[in-house]
Amino acid sequence: MPHRAVIAAWIAAFTSVALTAASASPTGSSAESPAAVGCFAAGGGYLRARLRGALNMDLDWNNEDMECAGGPRPPGKTGSRGIRVSIGGPLRADGRRIRLLFGIADVGEGTNGETLKTNVTLLFEGEQRAFATQGDDKCTIDSLTQQRVETLGTARAVYRVVARGFCLGPATSLTREERAFLTSFDFAGRVEFDDDDRHAPREPS
Repeated sequence: MPHRAVIAAWIAAFTSVALTAASASPTGSSAESPAAVGCFAAGGGYLRARLRGALNMDLDWNNEDMECAGGPRPPGKTGSRGIRVSIGGPLRADGRRIRLLFGIADVGEGTNGETLKTNVTLLFEGEQRAFATQGDDKCTIDSLTQQRVETLGTARAVYRVVARGFCLGPATSLTREERAFLTSFDFAGRVEFDDDDRHAPREPS
C-alpha cells in the first residue's frame, strides 16, 4: 500500500536520527553518552504520559531508565524550524522498548515557547508497531522551557527541555486500523546543538 510505505519510511528515518543521536559520543569529549547514563548524567529527566484508545497506558519514566536524544528539526512545509525530542522508556529483557518522538515547531536553541504545534510518533521497538499523528495539527505544547546543562564548550551545547502538552487528535497505526490518543504528557528531555546546526542555511519564508 503506497501510503503505508511512505509513513513507514518516514518513521524509519525519524527513528534512525533519534537512535544515532542517542548512541553518538563526541570525539575528544569527556561527556558520557546519554544512553550510558540515562537521560542526564546529573539526573532530572522524566516522562509522564496518558494514552487511551487502542492503547490504555499510563507512562511514568525516570531519568535513569530513559534513553534520550534530540536536536534541531528540519524546516517543514511552512519553512519554520523547530526541535525534536526522542525519549525511550525502560529497556525490557527481551529488547523491547517504547519510544516517544516529539517534533516541536517554532522554537530554537535555548528559547522558550507557549502554544507550540507538535507532532508525535509512538514506537514499539522490537514489535514492528508504530503510531503517528501525521502532522502537527493534533497536539499542542502549552509551555516549553530550555536550560543549558552539561557545558561542553562553544561548539556544542546540551539543553534540558521541559514541556507540557496534550493532543486533541489521534495517532494512527500504519494500517490506519488503530487509533491512540495521547491525552496528556509532560517531560524533561534532551536536545543538542553544534556549530553545524547553528550555521545551517535557513529556508526562505
